[in-house]
This record gives sequence, structure tokens and C-alpha cells, in this order.
Amino acid sequence: QVQLVESGGGLVQAGGSLSVSCAASGRTFSSYAVAWFRQAPGKEREFVAGITWSVLNTNYADSVKGRFTISRDNAKNTVYLQMNSLKPEDTAVYYCAARSSLTNYWRDYAQAIKYDYWGQGTQVTVSS
Repeated sequence: QVQLVESGGGLVQAGGSLSVSCAASGRTFSSYAVAWFRQAPGKEREFVAGITWSVLNTNYADSVKGRFTISRDNAKNTVYLQMNSLKPEDTAVYYCAARSSLTNYWRDYAQAIKYDYWGQGTQVTVSS
């Protein structure tokens, strides 16, 4: 089992920056692929960014590309999401998710159903 705990959410003005973290405990986290998803009220959960155990492999949703950066520190069992140039439409609960299997990863990394472990979420609110 892997337990994920997000932190760092909050309220920020449009154009500002915020960083959220996902700390893992349990099994060795370094071999897992990790992603950030978000869910706004009345909307489906959507993929934001993902990273494999090798920090060379990252993926982003088009809506955040160039503004958000995902990174990980395997020694600290932590994954980060740095969010810059935030917009009101980025307002959502942000969830960290992890998956142990990389089978077909390049086809389905954005599919929430493929992730085995989830955190409880952290609220990010961007005011206009």
C-alpha cells in the first residue's frame, strides 16, 4: 500500500504562483508513476500533469503546459507541482495519484482509472 498526502493548496490571485506537494509513505514510491489530477465543482476529474520514476518523462495537459511544472524527489518520497501564472479556471481540488504499472502508460497516463492510489486532495482557489 502507498499512502499519499497532499499539501500546499490555498488562495492566490490570478497571475500568482502556488506549489503543492504530495508526500508518500508505505511501499517504495520511487518506482511508481505519479500524476496530478484536479476536479472543479460540477466537473469531471481531469489530468493535469504526470511523471514517471525517471524525471525525464513528464506529461502535461494542454491547459497547463508552459505554466505548471511537475517534479519529484525520490529520496524524499515527494512529488511537487509548481503552478505559475494561475488563472481562475485553475480553481479546483488537486489530487495526487500513483500507479505501479507502466503497461500502456504512454497511451493511458491521463486516465484516472489507471491509478491505484489517491490522496485526499488539496483545494486551490484562484481569485480574479
